[in-house]
Amino acid sequence: MKQQHLFLVRNFCSSLAVALLATELIKIEPAPAIASETPSVDNAIAMKSEPSKTQSIKATKQAYLQANGSFHHSQASVLLSNQEIGSRESGVGSRGKRAEEQRGRGVEEHQPSSRHVAPASTVNRQPSTINRQPSTVNHQPSTINRQLPTTVSQQPTTKPKPAQPPANSQLNDRKAQIPSYLNPNPNPLRFPTKPEEVQVVGAQPITFQQALDLAQRNSTQLREARLNVERSQAQLRQALAAEYPRLDLGAGVTNTGRYLFSEEPEPSFFQPDIDNSDTDVSGNLSLSYDLFTSGLRPANIRAAEEQLRFNRLDLERTQEELRLNVANDYYELQRADEQVRIQRSSVNNAQASLRDAQALEQAGVGTRFAVLQAQVQLAQATQRLTDALSQQRIARRQIATRINLNDSIVVTAADPVGVAGQWNFSLEDSIVLAFRNRAELEQQLAQRNISEQQRRAALAELGPRISLAAEYNLSDTFDDGTNFEDGYSLGGRLNLSLFDGGAARARARQEEADIAIAETNFAGQRNQIRFEVEQAFSQLQSNLENIQTTSVALEQSREALRLARLRFQAGVGTQTEVIDAEDDLTQAEGDRVNAILNYNRALAQIQRSISSGQQR
Repeated sequence: MKQQHLFLVRNFCSSLAVALLATELIKIEPAPAIASETPSVDNAIAMKSEPSKTQSIKATKQAYLQANGSFHHSQASVLLSNQEIGSRESGVGSRGKRAEEQRGRGVEEHQPSSRHVAPASTVNRQPSTINRQPSTVNHQPSTINRQLPTTVSQQPTTKPKPAQPPANSQLNDRKAQIPSYLNPNPNPLRFPTKPEEVQVVGAQPITFQQALDLAQRNSTQLREARLNVERSQAQLRQALAAEYPRLDLGAGVTNTGRYLFSEEPEPSFFQPDIDNSDTDVSGNLSLSYDLFTSGLRPANIRAAEEQLRFNRLDLERTQEELRLNVANDYYELQRADEQVRIQRSSVNNAQASLRDAQALEQAGVGTRFAVLQAQVQLAQATQRLTDALSQQRIARRQIATRINLNDSIVVTAADPVGVAGQWNFSLEDSIVLAFRNRAELEQQLAQRNISEQQRRAALAELGPRISLAAEYNLSDTFDDGTNFEDGYSLGGRLNLSLFDGGAARARARQEEADIAIAETNFAGQRNQIRFEVEQAFSQLQSNLENIQTTSVALEQSREALRLARLRFQAGVGTQTEVIDAEDDLTQAEGDRVNAILNYNRALAQIQRSISSGQQR
């Protein structure tokens, strides 16, 4: 009978200890919703510095373990987990309200700045929403605004129109904001010979629009394309010169000496005697013109015009490609910066977990194994941070090389990461716009016209050529007692090639083959353009959905890490749970950033796919 009473008292104490432990854990003030991965180091220390709550939990737990043993301890852990899940699902207390308020605000207290740069493009670009310090790697957690486009429109909301270039005043203001020390050396043949000449002395934050302006001004590829246009203009002027007659002026001076030889008795050899010398002066003025060339002259002119058009289209293509490449490089730089931020936060999380494990070990409720796990996690996070810093340096040098900056300056991204804009055209309208505006299609048509004109020029070599010529001559001999003599001549000439071994017709057949090649390339380019538009449009849709999905996953992973850390600090969770939650949060943040930047890349690609058509 006495044993039964002891058993009942023991069970009552066990139930009371479980209830007290659960009550104390529920009353613990939950950590605020974090913006990056985990609470900061100060928050973690502050949580440990509450002696009343921590000592109460520890004392209750020790009493409970002494009363019931390890089996009841496992039952208490299950009960505690169920109570945590129930309180989280029911939204009891102020934790759910605070989380909703923080989601509505977009966690504004963690945003260091709210700069907005409106890059010029064919669609409306929204302000970016992840804020970072531009010149250095941000150590503060960064958040993303929840204002995102809901879907990619399947129907055009506006009539497709080519984008209008900005006003001259806007261009001047924009260029005035670019520091002059970013410009490269004006001598293209210069190369450094001393280490200090290639040493990086500073970093300059630039916006996306500034990167585009610098590329337009300094790019070597764009400069080469402009020089090709200038060369084509000179070739056209050369071809147009054949429409005018040719006027030549000539003059000459000739001195002529005559010698007489006579035979004398003494001495017995011939001795020349200079009789006299004459100096003649002559001049002529000639005029010639090809009256009929069998189509050779107009064919050469039209071929030069088409070549100029081809090079202008190539300049437009180079500009569009440069804009796409700069956009990809800038987004890659933003991704590298965000990876550095995420990995730094991961290191901070690992350090906090290591401190928690060491504190529990010192309190006698933790294990050495948990400390070793935390140390391994910290080493792995440090290695990932080192790799992220290396990728950041590579991304900075890549964009500096693309836009041809000063060798001693590297650039950083001044724009925060955010959705760049929306695409308001349907897939069908996008394809039609691409067919209408892409320079590559018109380039193939221009190349076909060039080959056609060159074929006509080759066949013109077999036709007759009629030319007219006029000449006026003037001459005089000094010391002959006569005046100047002059005269003129007029004439015409007919040339006809009777046999050239088949060279002209062979060259014409070569040009016919080039015409067929241009037509084939046109069809292939048309298919490629459609594929690029469809690919970019599909990536826009998928990445937009990924943004919304990863936003939810990011909030869930933050809450999961908070609960895992809380459980571990209370002694009912394991270090493995915390490590897994930290890895999930790091992965969720990386997925979120990648989804946004992939959306921006797809948007830049579809803008490139339809082209702007401003040059035509």
